[in-house]
This record gives sequence, structure tokens and C-alpha cells, in this order.
Amino acid sequence: MAKVNDRFQWHEAARVFDGAGRRFCPAAAGPSVIAERPAGAALALAVAAGVFRVGGEGPGPVAGFETLTSGSSGAPRRIAREAGSWLASFAVNAGLFGIGTGMRVAVLGRLTQSLALYGALEGVHLGAEVHLLDEVRPDRQRGVLAERGVHLIYATPAQMRLLVEGAGPQLGALQHVLIGGSKLDVGLRAAIGVVAPQVRVHEFYGAAETSFITLAGPGCPDGSVGAAYPGVDIRVEGAGEVGEIWVRSPYLFQGYAGDDKGGARWCDGWVSVGEMGALRGGWLYLAGRVGRMVTVADQNVFPEEIEQFMAELPGVERVAVVPRADRLRGQHLVAVVKGDRAQEAALLGAVRRHLGALKAPKAVVWRHDWPLLPSGKTDLRRIAAEVAG
Repeated sequence: MAKVNDRFQWHEAARVFDGAGRRFCPAAAGPSVIAERPAGAALALAVAAGVFRVGGEGPGPVAGFETLTSGSSGAPRRIAREAGSWLASFAVNAGLFGIGTGMRVAVLGRLTQSLALYGALEGVHLGAEVHLLDEVRPDRQRGVLAERGVHLIYATPAQMRLLVEGAGPQLGALQHVLIGGSKLDVGLRAAIGVVAPQVRVHEFYGAAETSFITLAGPGCPDGSVGAAYPGVDIRVEGAGEVGEIWVRSPYLFQGYAGDDKGGARWCDGWVSVGEMGALRGGWLYLAGRVGRMVTVADQNVFPEEIEQFMAELPGVERVAVVPRADRLRGQHLVAVVKGDRAQEAALLGAVRRHLGALKAPKAVVWRHDWPLLPSGKTDLRRIAAEVAG
């Protein structure tokens, strides 16, 4: 049986509200698989149960708790964890960002998303006032955040983009935005600063399996995802500068639940989720996931590198780079873009000059909409299928 101090607790000072202003209080333990809505009730049941999963398919856990992956590579996977793997980083974040009694924390995503669940549990455990805003329309979230004087937000870049693109008041009380899920582009970072003049934006790089790996804040070099988060060891294995990223920390998962064995690999207490990158001067630079690597004319290319560069160019709101079959090269790359169609020639020219002809997309497909997964990440499988078809 878990020790009391190895479980999430509902701090006596914690208060929880949903987007409609309803307050939720501690609950008695219920089922191990918890319905995600209402979110406040789900959070209360999770804390009370100790052994739980919010949403998802299949039987509930018999020990610890489970989270879900984003589903970017298929159906969401169930991640098995012990409470201690998150409690350890709660203590770190309390020191880094002042999370605790008197702080007002908001999470924008659903509690089926690991980042949102983490932020909500952390706030309740540390005694913060937690606001669960997943059921508030993005064009109304700013008004709620401003009215309630929220100090800290947990969100993905996609969620923050929807927040800042809509009309609404400035967020004068907002002190910290903690970003996870994908890389934050320069334009969105600047837009957040306009909406919240006092804010400090912090990016976390990690995965559902590893939790925090790096933290990027002020002073982080361009192109880097940051330096090792406190308590994390990082090594890069490969023949050249770029290799496979391996991580060791107190924050790692136990394994995958259910029949899906997942893609993470363990070796002597270290884990890899198939990301490639380089360490330079203590800063981590990502190349991309092995699973997304594309071979063009017998050369390995990572679409993430191209996406990151294109996201900073004028006229680009969203971008995804996917392969298309090519009789001569095996594959070539196509950029799927939401933005200003008049910039197409300039975009392709800039990529050729910066990354070379091999990595430059051969065509641009323009979209008015943008397919997203429930986690807020781009639905790459759908985009790739539409381009291939």
C-alpha cells in the first residue's frame, strides 16, 4: 500500500473552480477510471482515489496512476506512473515558480492530457487556487483569466495561440506561462508578451514517458530546447554530433499499460523515446524523432528542423512538413501551411538558401483550417494522408 506521502494530497488551502465559476471540494474515493467531465469532479476523485486514470479505454490501474499520450503517432497510449515521479517535480516547480498558497493557476487543456492533469494536480497538492478552463471557448478564456487574476498558466503552444489570437483584455496579473507539448515559435512568444506584459515564458521539453527533460527560459540560445531540468541527466549516443537522446531522472514512467508496448526503450535506468539531438555547452538541440525521419535521395532529413525554420518566416501561421512519394528520389517533402499564400515563393526560396535544396520542400499546400488532436498538437497523420492521397 502506498505511503501517505507517496500520494497526491488535497492541500487544506487549495481551491478548485471550473470555467463557469463552480467550486469543487475534496471527494470520497470512487472508480479507478474517472470520467473527464466535469473536470473539477474528476480532479477531486483522482486525488481521493490515489489509483486512477482520467478517461481512456481499457481497465483501470491496480497500482499507481495512468496518463495518456497525445496520440500524435496513433491511438493514445496508457502510461503507468507512481505518484512520486510527479511529486518530485512538484517540489522543484514550487521553488522555481512560487507555486503554492496564494497563487492562482489555470490549465487550458482537458485532464485526459498529461500536461493539464499534471498542472491541476500540482496546484491542488501545493495549495494553489486552480482554474480548469478546458470547457471555456478560447475566445472567452482571456476574459476569464483576466477577471480571476490568474498568475500562472499551463498550456501547449496551440492553446496559447488560440488564446492570444482572439480579442480580449490584457492579462496584467499573469506572471508565468509554462509551455509543453511542442516548440514555441518566436512570433507566438512575442504575441504572449503583448497580451501579458509582465509574463515570463518557460518552455519544457519532455514526453509523457519522461516528464521534464529540459527547461528553457531567458538566456536560452536560439534553436535550443534548454538545459537539463533539475535532477535530470542527459546523454546523446551516436557516431556524430547528432545522436539518440537518453534520459535518467526521478521523473520517469514505470512502463506502458495495456497491450501496446510503446516505443520507449530502457537501458540500465536510462530511457529513450526515439528523439535525436545534440548537446552543445550544456544546451540541448533537437533534430527530430526517428519515427518522422525521411530519406530523400539517400540522405536522412528531419521534418522538425524545416518546420522550426519555416515557423519563423513572415506569412506562416502554422506549418507541417510531410513526405510524398517520388519516383527519382524515393521521397520528397511537401510543406503544408496556414498563412499568407502570397509568400509562397519567398518561403521556398528562404528554405533553399538556409537549409539547402535537399531539405527544401518541393511544393506548398495551403490550408484555411488546421487539424488538431485533442491534445492540441497538429494531426500529422491526417495531414500526411491528405498529402499522399
